[in-house]
Amino acid sequence: MASMGTLAFDEYGRPFLIIKDQDRKSRLMGLEALKIKETGANLAICQWGFDDEANHLLLQNNLPAVRWVGGPEIELIAIATGGRIVPRFSELTAEKLGFAGLVQEISFGTTKDKMLVIEQCKNSRAVTIFIRGGNKMIIEEAKRSLHDALCVIRNLIRDNRVVYGGGAAEISCALAVSQEADKCPTLEQYAMRAFADALEVIPMALSENSGMNPIQTMTEVRARQVKEMNPALGIDCLHKGTNDMKQQHVIETLIGKKQQISLATQMVRMILKIDDIRKPGESEE
Repeated sequence: MASMGTLAFDEYGRPFLIIKDQDRKSRLMGLEALKIKETGANLAICQWGFDDEANHLLLQNNLPAVRWVGGPEIELIAIATGGRIVPRFSELTAEKLGFAGLVQEISFGTTKDKMLVIEQCKNSRAVTIFIRGGNKMIIEEAKRSLHDALCVIRNLIRDNRVVYGGGAAEISCALAVSQEADKCPTLEQYAMRAFADALEVIPMALSENSGMNPIQTMTEVRARQVKEMNPALGIDCLHKGTNDMKQQHVIETLIGKKQQISLATQMVRMILKIDDIRKPGESEE
């Protein structure tokens, strides 16, 4: 008997099954189809195909089946439904079956493309996002936007601390670095002041892109942060009449902000290590 892995799942709240060939691309045979039915499964999904005898027995025993399902998809279904993948048919038991509340085939679009949907799974945290668009460029842009949003959620799961956006965090950091530079008696204070000036470039760019006077806006917000001792004050890019990012609900993840500043600092350090730059066509002496 070929060594094959199997996973069962349910169409209406009962056990179901998925079959996965681990050794070779062998087809589901007739006797194996009967073993599937004996486990209590009522829907079979196979990574490869069925032979004629298996097709006949599956139909005769009212056991719906889906073939040519990719390996990664089977593993994702196993995670969602709580089933287990076993190496041999002889190891199939009802305890290793997964569960799903509804399995249906839906059609969409003008071309009536069909898709198999498995819903109400045991692991309700598993979600599939289906993206459609007028052309490939729109789809890829939507995928990138979703990826960025998921990365933000991932960062919040890793570290749920947040900082205020709108350049408020950069202004506050710049003020703190400048204060430490005043306490430094060595030449390092000039590097620290340059670092503080570099941090202020971000809020100045925000104000310039929002149609404001960058220098004046930046100076006013920085003075207010010092006077009011409120680190949540930033650039009012949306022109809502307040610079308090807490009231505007503009926040950023702390882990993302730390990574941005860290990567920018590493880039500057790498550039400072360059001793000389040779331009094309420049003569060697």
